[in-house]
Amino acid sequence: MSVVILGGNECMERQYSNVCRRYGCKAKVFCKPCADMRSRIGTPDLLIVFTHTISHKMVQCALTGICANTKIVRSHSSSMNSLQDILEEHIA
Repeated sequence: MSVVILGGNECMERQYSNVCRRYGCKAKVFCKPCADMRSRIGTPDLLIVFTHTISHKMVQCALTGICANTKIVRSHSSSMNSLQDILEEHIA
């Protein structure tokens, strides 16, 4: 399963990836906007948006290229516990 995480804390990018790997997922983490973000996101199975630490412009840019089969989960908290709860709920 592929997971894309938008937002979160920059210093925790590696930890987000490690948690996803423990759940058997490939993860891409975007804490800051990049030039070709739409194409780099691709077609993930799960898109996690940490709403507290992300700009509206970045969310709009990311959501325009998402396909209909992608589950989108929004979380106000960008903590490790909230990421683990999301992964436990959506990964069977």
